[in-house]
Amino acid sequence: MSLNTVLPIDRDSIAQLSARKQEPQWMQDLRVQALESAGSLELPKLEKTRIDRWKLDAFGSYKETALWTDVNQLPQQVRDLLQEDGDAASVLVQRNSGLAFKHVSDRLAAQGVVFTDLESALQTHCDLVRKHFLSVVKADENRLTALHAAMWNGGVFLYVPRGVQVDLPLQALFYADDADAAIAPHVLIVAEANSSVTYVDNYFSADGLELVHNGVVEVIAKPGAQVTFASIHNFGAGATDITYRRAVLENDSKIEWIIGELNSGNAMADTTSILKGNGSDSDAKVISVGRGEQKLNQTTRAVHYGKATPSQMITRAVMKEEATAIINGITKIEKGATGANGQQTERVLMLSPRARGDANPILLIDEDDVKAGHAASVGQINPEQIYYLMSRGVPRVEAERLVIYGFLAPVISEVPLESVRKQLEALVERKLG
Repeated sequence: MSLNTVLPIDRDSIAQLSARKQEPQWMQDLRVQALESAGSLELPKLEKTRIDRWKLDAFGSYKETALWTDVNQLPQQVRDLLQEDGDAASVLVQRNSGLAFKHVSDRLAAQGVVFTDLESALQTHCDLVRKHFLSVVKADENRLTALHAAMWNGGVFLYVPRGVQVDLPLQALFYADDADAAIAPHVLIVAEANSSVTYVDNYFSADGLELVHNGVVEVIAKPGAQVTFASIHNFGAGATDITYRRAVLENDSKIEWIIGELNSGNAMADTTSILKGNGSDSDAKVISVGRGEQKLNQTTRAVHYGKATPSQMITRAVMKEEATAIINGITKIEKGATGANGQQTERVLMLSPRARGDANPILLIDEDDVKAGHAASVGQINPEQIYYLMSRGVPRVEAERLVIYGFLAPVISEVPLESVRKQLEALVERKLG
C-alpha cells in the first residue's frame, strides 16, 4: 500500500508548511520523519473496538487563523466559557488550526510563567520545547500518534518556573467551525520543582461537522510539583475525537486529572500517569456520557515505578439509546515499586436495553510489597430505587434524573474547580435531555 493511500498529506506539503511557519530545522525533520513512519505503522489496537471502521479520513489541512485582539470579538459560545477574572485571567483560544485570541495577565508574566501557543513557543522558547516535545507520548507508538507528530497545529505551551505558585486557573479553548481545517493541537505542560498550577481546557464544535480531532497532551511534573489538569471534550455529532493524555511524575509530585468526555461522536481517550519518582501521586476522575449510536473507548492508566506511590482513578459512564462504551482501568505496578498503592473504580449505567457498557478493571502487579484494589459494575437503573422515589410522589422522569445524578455525584461533587463542576453539570443535563 502506498503512502498516499494511507496518509492525508505528503512529504513535500508537510515540509513546505513547516518552512512557511519558520519552524526550526529539527521540527521540520521531526514532522517529515513522523509522516514517513506513519505509512508503516498500524492503528492502535483497542479493547473490543474496531477503530478501523471509524471515519478517520477527515483530517483536513492547515488553515491560517485571524487573530482577534478584543474578547468581545469572540463568538458568544466561547465567551460563555471564559473564566470571569477580568484582567487577572489568562486564556488562549484556538479556532480550527491556529491561535485566534490570547490574553496573559501581567502578574503571570512577572512570575516568569510562560503561557502561549506552542507554535509561538517554538520561536521564543525553542530549547525548552525541544527538550520536552514528544518526550512522554512517542511519535512512533501507532499511526495516529505519528500523524499527530507530523500534522500538529496550534496547541499550548505552559511552563511554570521552580517554586512558583500560580493562584488562578489558566484556560484554553479549542473550537472548530470549519470541517476542512486540521484540528490537531498539542498541549505541553512543564511544571518545575515545587511549583503548582491549574490548567483548564474545553474542546467543542458544531453538530454536523465531519472532522477528526487528533490531540496529544504531555505533562512533565518535576520533584514536588503539583498539577491540576481539567478538560471537557464536547465535540458535536460528526466529529471523531482521538486524545492521548500522559504525565510523567518525578519525586513527590502530583497530578490531578479531571476529565469530562461528553462528545456526541465516536471518541477514544487514553489518560495515563507514569509515577516515575518516589512519593509521586496520581488522582484521576472521569465521567463519560454516550447517546445515539456513539462508540466510546476510554482508558485510564497508572504505571508505578517509584516507591510509596499512590494512584486513584474513578470513572463513571452513562449510556443511553444505542451507545456503547468500553471503560478500561489499568493499574501497573512494576518490580521495585514497593509501597505502591493503586486503587480504581469503574461503573457504567445503561439507560436503555440497547445500550452497552463494559467496565474492565485490570491489575498488573510485579511487586509483592504493594496494595491494589478495584471495583467495577455494569447495570441498568435499579427499578426499586425508581419505585421508592415514585412512592414518595416524585414523577418517573424526575426519579430517573435523580438516580442518574446520584450515580455521577461521586465524580462531579469531588471536582475542586467550581467553574468546571458547573460546566460538567450543564453538559450532562443537556446530553441526557
